[in-house]
Amino acid sequence: MPTSRFRNTFRSLRTYNYRIWCMGALVSNVGTWMQRIAQDWLVMSQLTNHSGAAVGVVMALQFGPPIVLMSVAGRLADQYDRRKLLIITQSALGLTALALGLLVLSGHVALWHVYAFAGIMGCITAFDSPARQTFLAELVGDDDLPNAVALNSSLFNSAQLIGPAIGGVLISLIGVGWVFVLNAASFIGVIASLTQMRTSELRQKSSKLNSSGGFFAGLSYIRTKPELIMALLMLFILGTYGLNFPVFISTMSITTFHGGAHLYGMLSSMMAIGSVMGALHVAGKSAPSLSFLTLSAFGFGVVAALAAVMPNAMLFGAFLVALGLTTQMFTTTANSFVQLSTDPAMRGRVMAIYMGIFLGCTPLGAPLVGWVADAFGPRWALGVGAAAGFITAAIGALYKYKVRQAKERLAD
Repeated sequence: MPTSRFRNTFRSLRTYNYRIWCMGALVSNVGTWMQRIAQDWLVMSQLTNHSGAAVGVVMALQFGPPIVLMSVAGRLADQYDRRKLLIITQSALGLTALALGLLVLSGHVALWHVYAFAGIMGCITAFDSPARQTFLAELVGDDDLPNAVALNSSLFNSAQLIGPAIGGVLISLIGVGWVFVLNAASFIGVIASLTQMRTSELRQKSSKLNSSGGFFAGLSYIRTKPELIMALLMLFILGTYGLNFPVFISTMSITTFHGGAHLYGMLSSMMAIGSVMGALHVAGKSAPSLSFLTLSAFGFGVVAALAAVMPNAMLFGAFLVALGLTTQMFTTTANSFVQLSTDPAMRGRVMAIYMGIFLGCTPLGAPLVGWVADAFGPRWALGVGAAAGFITAAIGALYKYKVRQAKERLAD
């Protein structure tokens, strides 16, 4: 039985193209998490006086562009070869990281430079994200898509486990600039995996593409799917006020527990342990559901509230493990649920809207959460996240209750 469960959890790895995608993505993701730690540390400790609001602004600039550009990005993901599109976007992200690293090493970096590069990376990511998310269906097909999404998330969060710890050490040993340069080099891994795929084994996209519609066609499609509307609304609320982890962890590390880069990296890695556990748990499930989405949002609220009152860094880190688990259960389930509830011909445009919310709504709340952390303390900022979890769960439960009532009326 355990062996059967193990094979079911990792079943997508039987596919050659998915295996090499995972290897390249792991290398790149480790570099990305190293850069995130280095970027936050650069802003917090070198360019400002421990400003949580400044970190929030960087997040807004880096993750906000998907909202503006999703109308074009989703259309490209549906219309063009996703593999080739990903080669372009991943190369561009690597060059951007290299340019910022060289600027830091030159000794001329200023806060506005970090803001500018964050905005550039955000624009590139707007095109990369919907193509990357929908490309998984080309690698494994719809039957194994929930498993592939969950394993992809576990890889990303395994990198989160490794990357921040390595990044924290490297910041102390070689400096922030070299961490950016190493991240640039890590993109070679994912680009190599994309060029080495067996293109004949890729699942072809639907030939029923509606070429007359773009972003508004995606919106019109979502309007006909109440379950999609509900999943995206829940993602918006929790994402806007609950998923501001760079603000939560950096301010708790420095302001509340008076730690340095090592503590920040360690706490980020502890959260990643839970994230990997959550993703693997979802990988073993057969199908995503709104009920599971609601339950995981409620769990997020409970854990965030408890984490906010922990008296020391060790106990706070223990609750970060649980917070990572509930977060990953929510986000991975939402991703799979939205993709499988969408016709393949519309998947790129719908996932562009999904990623616009997933990447773009957090920056909307980040400045507010950062201000709460600065004005009232990081514990209150975490309280905002906890409230978002409870509100999200209440909305999901109310929707399920109304659906059940409607079914009962029809049965009568």
